[in-house]
Amino acid sequence: MNICISDEVFSRFPNYRRGLVIARCIRNGAAPDELTAALRAAESTLAGQLTPENLISQPRIEAWREAYRALGVKPSEYRPSVEALARRVLKHDPLPAINTVVDMGNLVSIQHLVPVGAHAIDVLQGDMELRLASGAETFEPFGSDAVEHPNRGEIVFVEGNTVLTRRWTWRQAKHTLVVPETTAIEFNVDALPPVSDDEVERICIEVSELLQKYCGGETCQALLSRNNPTLAL
Repeated sequence: MNICISDEVFSRFPNYRRGLVIARCIRNGAAPDELTAALRAAESTLAGQLTPENLISQPRIEAWREAYRALGVKPSEYRPSVEALARRVLKHDPLPAINTVVDMGNLVSIQHLVPVGAHAIDVLQGDMELRLASGAETFEPFGSDAVEHPNRGEIVFVEGNTVLTRRWTWRQAKHTLVVPETTAIEFNVDALPPVSDDEVERICIEVSELLQKYCGGETCQALLSRNNPTLAL
């Protein structure tokens, strides 16, 4: 199984990078109190640093909004995941406790203001790729029984023609949803400037340490970029 990013993504966004954390033989389940407390503390810190009014001018949020616009996507209608999380926090709406892995991703995302998401890979049969959509792919969003097709030219994360995430970092499908029974995952840490390679690597190490602390298992990290677009699992 491979994870790769297509040349056509890098031709549009040459400075984009994706940090990966792969974990196997993990034990997922309800988040421990210590992790939930860390999430609440991170929410409080973010709310003390930003307001709903100045959020979109924060360089890390602005970078994703500009990237969405470049793809013809209105960021006010389809918010990048990190902006959606931050907006919820700034409305003093605590992020829900879902499970250890998902809560861990939310924690790291709001701490660093970067998109962070996890996919269950123990349900996959084929390679994963971040690429531009043809429009023929299928997407079943979490929380709905509807089957959608992405727009042609939309950035999608896929297994074959099954969409795992639409609009780059916008919404995840049912297919690789992380549940308590999940035993193998891959975390994506997505970065556009001003986030540096060094910071992406530090975030991946942080995710690995949290996984080993709360879920056990074995982890490894990698950084996908224009010069290194593929990882063989």
